Amino acid sequence: MKKLTVSTKELPRPIREGDKISLLQLLILGLQHTFTMFGATVLVPLLTGLDVGVALFTAGIGTLWFHLVTKRKVPIFLGSSFAFIAPVALVVKQWGIPAAQGGIIVAGLLYGLMAVLVYFLGCEFIENLLPPVVTGPIIMVIGLNLAPVAIKNASQNWMVALIVLTTVILVSMYGKGFFKLVPVLVGLIVGYGMSLILGIVDLKPVQEAAVFAIPAFTKPEFNPAAIGLIAPVAVATIVEHVGDVLSVGATVQKDFIKDPGLHRTLIGDGIATSLAGLFGGPANTTYSENTGVLALTGVWKPEVMRVAAVMAIMLSACQKLTALIRTVPEPVIGGISIILFGMIASIGIRTVVENAVDFKKSRNLIISNVILVVGIGGAVVKLWDGIQLGGVGLAAIIGIILNQVLPRE
Repeated sequence: MKKLTVSTKELPRPIREGDKISLLQLLILGLQHTFTMFGATVLVPLLTGLDVGVALFTAGIGTLWFHLVTKRKVPIFLGSSFAFIAPVALVVKQWGIPAAQGGIIVAGLLYGLMAVLVYFLGCEFIENLLPPVVTGPIIMVIGLNLAPVAIKNASQNWMVALIVLTTVILVSMYGKGFFKLVPVLVGLIVGYGMSLILGIVDLKPVQEAAVFAIPAFTKPEFNPAAIGLIAPVAVATIVEHVGDVLSVGATVQKDFIKDPGLHRTLIGDGIATSLAGLFGGPANTTYSENTGVLALTGVWKPEVMRVAAVMAIMLSACQKLTALIRTVPEPVIGGISIILFGMIASIGIRTVVENAVDFKKSRNLIISNVILVVGIGGAVVKLWDGIQLGGVGLAAIIGIILNQVLPRE
């Protein structure tokens, strides 16, 4: 067998689809994305009552399905969606997990309806609906909305968080060769080691966990009341999906709205959500954390995401390893998140700058101002039966409306 080695030469940056890297490098890069998505992916089932192993399994198969539908061109990882936490938790409490699964399945199918509209109306429809003056601020909101999460985690132990943040910065700026491409993984290892020294890691869950166990899959039920609570949330997440696809495209300097097409990314995300509901997992969404890793490392190879997806599937059955990763302290995650979430906001700024959006025009100022304030300020609109629309979804919808109704100068 040929010996696997890691080259010490400076690797090309960025690393794109078709660029050659060794198997070992590919596995390490995939592991970095797996660690990045893990905390958020397992948090959703912990808050809603769903099974953590199932969430990891459905994130993995959902990502693989997404890459198949999008012709393996889009470097995106799908994980548990935070937008569905409130309605799913309510449904699980009132009617149980199977009823929530039915609502998640229908929510995923709504993506398919939008994909059909996009397919027949064409990319021009989306370009008119979401010009840079709208998409730039939306991408900023995606990153800045996550900022409080990063600070909350980091504030649990600022010393550890700052050590992690400093490690990520130093490796990213001064690292050599392949070492330069894994700053998040290096920061996590350094932070975890420091946490062990300080005694803030609880290893009891690892000792109690089984070595291997099949995730607790369940069968769905289609409860009209549950569907009515969960499915409408897809309206907001579809808008967020468009923003995330634009964000990834801006990061890797490709127009994924045209190739492979927004209709394909919508179908990929939507069916992945329906598959998650079929098995008993939470709704999926494109992960901003992994987009931050793309921006930070310059590794844009979609194959890396597929490796991360396979690792997530393997983790779903490896209870010891799953428990070990869950012991990563919050300040370690916080230190990493500070730079990753900031990267996303910076991509939004770059979108506005590179497309020469003229903020001397009152129209552009009004659109961007409203999107930022509504999206970051926590505005919420109550719809029906406890369903609310807020955050990125509400800001995007208002921005789209303003772009259509305000007269062009």
